[in-house]
Amino acid sequence: MKLTVLTVNLHKGFGFLNRRFILHELREAVRAVSADVVFLQEVLGEHELHAARVPTWPQTPHYEFLADSLWSDFAYGRNAVYPQGHHGNALLSKFAITRHVNHDVSIDGPERRGLLHSVLRLEDGRSLHAICVHLGLRESHRRHQVERLCQLINSLPMDEPVIVAGDFNDWRQRAHKMLSRCAGLAEVFVKAYGAAARTFPSRWPLLPLDRIYVRGASVQNPIVLPRQPWSHLSDHAPLAAEIRL
Repeated sequence: MKLTVLTVNLHKGFGFLNRRFILHELREAVRAVSADVVFLQEVLGEHELHAARVPTWPQTPHYEFLADSLWSDFAYGRNAVYPQGHHGNALLSKFAITRHVNHDVSIDGPERRGLLHSVLRLEDGRSLHAICVHLGLRESHRRHQVERLCQLINSLPMDEPVIVAGDFNDWRQRAHKMLSRCAGLAEVFVKAYGAAARTFPSRWPLLPLDRIYVRGASVQNPIVLPRQPWSHLSDHAPLAAEIRL
């Protein structure tokens, strides 16, 4: 069975330097990829201040606005909560989401981070585990969060495929060996090209912060996305891949 996955940090729907609200453009770009499963980070669930002053602000949460009619199912994991609203990770799926849980992996301090674990029912009846990740900025925090991710993956049935994707903030690339050793995960771009894809900043990508990891997949083919329009839609470049299960 073949499916396409996409991961992108939405930057809360605002463009580079937060100067312009571009969620409508982001929706068109995401739809153009036509992925079966979309992993989203920094998704606004609610923001009263922006909703009051931005004329084109959607009436629905951003993940629901993006899903529209193309993705029948979606899940949202609220991570950061503040007086005006909240944001977190989300998953859009063309397959039924049978259940989802947002695991809080925040460490002491202001950063709120989560692992959104969704279980999808594939067309052949199998279960696929999709885990949307946004890890912390501090390396010590990321190390603990990767350990929590390993614990989660090791609790899943070995005969059910797993896809983990998102913003790892792992600019030193320490997570590859940890996730391979403790959870049997392989990163799609590392396996294909020998190195993780550079995704940050999107206009001049230098750091490989975003990843797509798999377990229980026979073939993983990276998909090269065009530089435009993505370079001005977020501070992170998106990643996409074709996965055969």
